[in-house]
Amino acid sequence: MVAEPLVLLPGMMCDARLFGPQIAELSIDTAVMVAPITRGERVEEIASGLLDELPQRFALAGLSMGGIVAMELLRRAPERVTRIALMDTNPLAETPQVAAGREPQIVAARTGRMLDVMREEMKPNYLAPGPARVEVLDLVMDMAAAAGPEVFVRQSRALQRRPDQQTTLRKCKVPALVLCGAHDALCPVKRHEFMAELIPSAVLRVLDNAGHLPTLEHPAQTTQALREWMSQPYVVT
Repeated sequence: MVAEPLVLLPGMMCDARLFGPQIAELSIDTAVMVAPITRGERVEEIASGLLDELPQRFALAGLSMGGIVAMELLRRAPERVTRIALMDTNPLAETPQVAAGREPQIVAARTGRMLDVMREEMKPNYLAPGPARVEVLDLVMDMAAAAGPEVFVRQSRALQRRPDQQTTLRKCKVPALVLCGAHDALCPVKRHEFMAELIPSAVLRVLDNAGHLPTLEHPAQTTQALREWMSQPYVVT
C-alpha cells in the first residue's frame, strides 16, 4: 500500500456509509478520510472548498457525483492528486434534457417529497439483481434522509452545471482506476470504456455482479480493486 492518505468522495445524497466496507478494510494500513460534497451549488465551488481542507497530497477515489467532483479536483490541483479512482461516474457535462428533468425533482424536494424522488431515482434497475438489492436501497434511503432536501437541491444544481472533463482525463499523469458495475444503467459500461480510453495508462475494471453502487453491492471485489490501484507504481512522464 502507498503512504499517502486516501480521500473518498461519496455519491449524491450519500455519506461515509457508502464506503463502509472499504473503510473497514483499508484503514488497517492506510489513512482514510471521507470528504463531503454537500456544500456549494457548483462542482467548481465544491472542489475549491475541499482543497482548503484536504491533505497536501492524497490518493483520490470518487463514486458517481463523487467521481465528478474528483475530476474537478484533478483539474484544479493535479500536483496534489497522487492517483485517482473513478467509479460509476460520468466525465461529460449534463445534457439539456437531463438538466431540465431535475427541475420538477427540485420542486418536489422543496415541498416535502424528496424521499419519493430518491426512490424513483434509485430504481432497482440501477443495481444488480439479487437478495442484497433491498438492503442496499434501504441504506441509500437512510443516507438521503440524513442529508436532507437542501443538500439534494444544491447537488442537483451542481450536476446541472457541471463542466465537461474530457480534457482533464486526457491530461491525467497518475495511476488511474476506472471501475463500474456491469448492471449500472445510470452510468453504463460503455461510458467507462470511453473514460478509460481517455486516460493514459488507465486500468478498467467491470464487476459482473454489481450495478451503480459496487462498494456496497460487491464490497470485497471493489476493495481488492482499490488495493491493487493503490499498489500501482507512479506513472513516469
